[in-house]
Amino acid sequence: MTRPLLISDCDEVLLHMVRHFATWLDEAHDIEFRYDSWELAKNMRRRGGAPLTQEEMFGYLGGFFPAEMARQTLVPHAGEALARLAERADIVILTNLEDQCRTHRVEQLERFGIAHRVECNQGGKGAPVARLVAEHGDPVTVFVDDLPHHHESVAKHAPGVWRLHMIAEPALAAGVPAAPLAHARIDDWRAAEAWIDARFAAGEPAAAAEAAARA
Repeated sequence: MTRPLLISDCDEVLLHMVRHFATWLDEAHDIEFRYDSWELAKNMRRRGGAPLTQEEMFGYLGGFFPAEMARQTLVPHAGEALARLAERADIVILTNLEDQCRTHRVEQLERFGIAHRVECNQGGKGAPVARLVAEHGDPVTVFVDDLPHHHESVAKHAPGVWRLHMIAEPALAAGVPAAPLAHARIDDWRAAEAWIDARFAAGEPAAAAEAAARA
């Protein structure tokens, strides 16, 4: 019997990132980080200056990953929730890092007791999610991510997948609305685990459930 599939992002879902990125930016580069948007470049500015460009932001991200990854901490209840969900489902961590960071991410997660398949990706996550679903035999699947445009991408490329919007950083979550194309917004792993488990127990893909609701 095909097991359900959970495809989860890492940063701000399983591991805190922006709070540690902000500290590093301040310490090493005299850059202020404001928790105003899910778009990192808009949150970053030199002291008394304008926001950084996308190119500058990606440059600083390249300085943080992998050199500063040891700063990151586990999101509360994430490890326990994954362990329980793994009893009934397959789990893949789909993280938007450069491919050379994959080993660093695997080792980082293992230090927190999270030992699941890790796939690196660049760009929208819809196509890789669709490939993973097909590879696992098209099971009931839940996708968890903090960025709205990834939910939009998955809705386009893998409409049968349930989409859960989660922002585990409270300072960031407070100012970011729910992703329009996610099925739910839950920022705490205790409630998220129950929602995911219910989707698995129902055994229906998202598209079928939505069609039945419209009928």
